[in-house]
Amino acid sequence: MDQPLRTGAWVTLTNVYRVLFALLSAGVGLALAYGGGQLLALGGSAYYLLAGLAYIGLAALFFLRKSSALPASVAVFAATCVWALYDTPHIGYWELLPRLVVPAILLALSLWLAALFPNIRAVVRRWSALGGLAVLVALVGTLVAAFFPHGRIANPGALSAEATVAQAGRADAPQNWEFYGRNAAGTRFAPYDQITPANVGQLKVAWVYRTGRRIRGSGFGTDENTPQQIGNVLYSCTPENLITAIDADTGQKIWAFNPGASTAEHVSCRGVGYYDQDADTSLTQEQKSNSPNPECRQRILVSSVDARLFALDAHSGALCKSFGDAGFVDLKKQMGPTENSKRYHPTAVPVVMGHLVVIGGWVRDIMPGEPSGVVRAFDVRDGALAWAWDVGNPDNTHAPAPDQTYTLSTPNVWTVPTYDKELNLVYLPTGNGPPDYWAGDRSAANNRFGSAVVAVDAATGQTRWVSQLIHHDVWDYDLPSQPVLYDVTNAQGERIPSLIQTTKTGHIFVLDRRTGKPVTEVVEKPVPTSPAGQGEQLSPTQPFSVGMPTIGADPLSESAMWGVSTFDQLYCRIMFKNSVYEGPFTPPGEKPYIEWPSLLGGMNWGGISIDENSGLMFVNDMRMPLRMSLVTRENAKKFKVSTDEVPGFMGTIRPQLAGPYGGVKIDILQSPLAVPCSTPPFGTMTAIDLHSKKIVWQVPMGTVEDLGPLGIKTHLPVPIGMPTLGGPTSTASGLVFFAGTQDYYLRALNARTGQEVWKQRLPVGAVAAPLIYRSPRTGREYVVISAGGASHSPDVGDYIIAYALPEGVSPHE
Repeated sequence: MDQPLRTGAWVTLTNVYRVLFALLSAGVGLALAYGGGQLLALGGSAYYLLAGLAYIGLAALFFLRKSSALPASVAVFAATCVWALYDTPHIGYWELLPRLVVPAILLALSLWLAALFPNIRAVVRRWSALGGLAVLVALVGTLVAAFFPHGRIANPGALSAEATVAQAGRADAPQNWEFYGRNAAGTRFAPYDQITPANVGQLKVAWVYRTGRRIRGSGFGTDENTPQQIGNVLYSCTPENLITAIDADTGQKIWAFNPGASTAEHVSCRGVGYYDQDADTSLTQEQKSNSPNPECRQRILVSSVDARLFALDAHSGALCKSFGDAGFVDLKKQMGPTENSKRYHPTAVPVVMGHLVVIGGWVRDIMPGEPSGVVRAFDVRDGALAWAWDVGNPDNTHAPAPDQTYTLSTPNVWTVPTYDKELNLVYLPTGNGPPDYWAGDRSAANNRFGSAVVAVDAATGQTRWVSQLIHHDVWDYDLPSQPVLYDVTNAQGERIPSLIQTTKTGHIFVLDRRTGKPVTEVVEKPVPTSPAGQGEQLSPTQPFSVGMPTIGADPLSESAMWGVSTFDQLYCRIMFKNSVYEGPFTPPGEKPYIEWPSLLGGMNWGGISIDENSGLMFVNDMRMPLRMSLVTRENAKKFKVSTDEVPGFMGTIRPQLAGPYGGVKIDILQSPLAVPCSTPPFGTMTAIDLHSKKIVWQVPMGTVEDLGPLGIKTHLPVPIGMPTLGGPTSTASGLVFFAGTQDYYLRALNARTGQEVWKQRLPVGAVAAPLIYRSPRTGREYVVISAGGASHSPDVGDYIIAYALPEGVSPHE
């Protein structure tokens, strides 16, 4: 009796398996056929429709127990493999994953089902079962492989002889982290070698300071602060400009200053400025002796989110009463309709130039008549206006008449300018004059100075040269990062005093900082000018930096669309084919168009680091395409309106009161799983040899541990490479420190290879650049990160964490 019962139960289970597989195969087939039909109608690949029909056919064959089901299933998978290899632009792990995993799962299930068919020969059934097991093993191997980085570039042959020769650190290197990028040149290079690739694994937490910043409620901002180190004191700022002086060895608070600042938009503070009157060579000894406020000979300059510029005594935190109005200057005066700083306020670090401090500002960019983008310099001693650089009137460097304003809606400078003391020039990386995405009536002055590097005389504010990197910018490609000064050889082998400017487009421009002329080759290339918005007047060409590597800007295509699975890859392909994409600088229009690289970057505000000893440059990037469309004033009434910063307005429309338009719809080009449609990595770190002008290595940065599909924390350290913010910091010992990933880690990479040699879990994410200094009191080298949460992350904190080697560890341990 037992044997027939067992046989009957087995038959029942087999039938259940057969029906379930037939339903699964039919469901997959219907989904692929439905989506594939849409894709084919849009002129896309026929594979998905054909595959869908094939899986529906397989469902019928297996349901009917046809012996032809087994070879048909193998043939469908074999055809899929051939198509996948043909369709993939660059054969790699992430490229093949969505094309083959779902078909492989169906193949394994079909092989095991076929092994149960009594009308198939025993030897075939045995090999079918083993084949299913082999596919399962391959799938498990594929899963395991996800935990190893893919898409790395290793090109050690690009290392020049100059970069490979060991060079000692400069004896005259400044010991303070006095500027945003450590030195005035902005290289963010720490000339220390106590922490090395050999001993970095022994780094431990030395101290933790809690800033007390507001971390709940609306508009609490993002912590983008790199503290400054002067002697044995660190100066930190929170997004709402709570300034704290911290002991560099103990992490204990020395003093704190709270300006009580707040605003509704773009709450951030990236650092403070520092001025030492005793070390100021721009003043005579007599001028120093006649200081109106001797107790403020060393002072901290703070620009607040409510558009004030403060001067504080560096030793006590007290306001310098002789500066401006009893300690501060109101930056909103004569700026136009600031709405009490909602539409204008500084977001970058005040840059000290001798006894002057220069400051730009963020300007809301959604309509004509926005506040002015003027850049101003003030005397550090008394807060008096020294000069103003106004795009609308660049020859007049004085304030307008009391009843007038600076020119409204002009290109602004929201990131960090750079000061060249030797040439006495300050370099201004500009944005574009608002509004952003339609500029049919943009003025000649705005067209000339928008999205450009502008050299201005640091003493007078007079324009010396202009090098525009984006013509007639209607993509919000404003220059996002601090220009970095470093000498680079040209094609003739001459070493030229250069300026390096990264961009959102992934292009890196190297300019002669004396003249603005390219040091590495720049070519004007034709770009599409249609289809465009009504009344638009686009530039027919754009500058392409062909003499330097371009990062993360390979043109998109239907086959480059990605997904975690076959289904969301199909969705992304449909979205791509249903959008306008004409390559780089696709014109904005009323039909959905793809912006790639997007206004998010490419490179963004974090900037770069340059190992001054080797000439290796390190740059991180993000790769998130956007799907956008201009919305007419009439149609704009149908949408929810938001003025929030990117990506807070995704899925709404951002007002864009320009010409015939009332808004712009902006969405990430992503699948229903909230995964970008571009192929991973979505963010990398790249090393470029500035001697050979070639990529030495590139590695994906960040895992899906803290941000995965649908925004869910996966807790899986899959190194897919996530969008990055913030910037890197390099050291003389050959390390690159970076924290601006979507997972909560501070990492150290080997500067020569890109290999990760250390990482430390943080309590929350961090987007700030690391600070590295050597204590003048103890001689210990510290790595400090301000960890306040990744951008738009639900996990927010108020941590400043310092790491150091245990006492007694040598550089070679």
